[in-house]
Amino acid sequence: MKAEIRKLVGSEKMIIGSDRVLKFIKNNKVAKVVLASNAPDLLKERIKHYQKIVNFELHELEINNSELGVLCKKPFPIASLAITN
Repeated sequence: MKAEIRKLVGSEKMIIGSDRVLKFIKNNKVAKVVLASNAPDLLKERIKHYQKIVNFELHELEINNSELGVLCKKPFPIASLAITN
């Protein structure tokens, strides 16, 4: 999964930010969702709830949000990101 994220950094297929990820999920425009290991529990619950309604892959990484931010070449932590269809 990390290699796929590295490949998509900077592309329009990657959506960063919990609010934007949830918006894209609700509009059924997501193929995969990636969560950091320390993403807020409420966010995890909401995404898992929507996964039951909308079909997409969910990956919970073993890296924290700071490491996910570094992986995405951003100067801030990232709790969730999505890869669009």
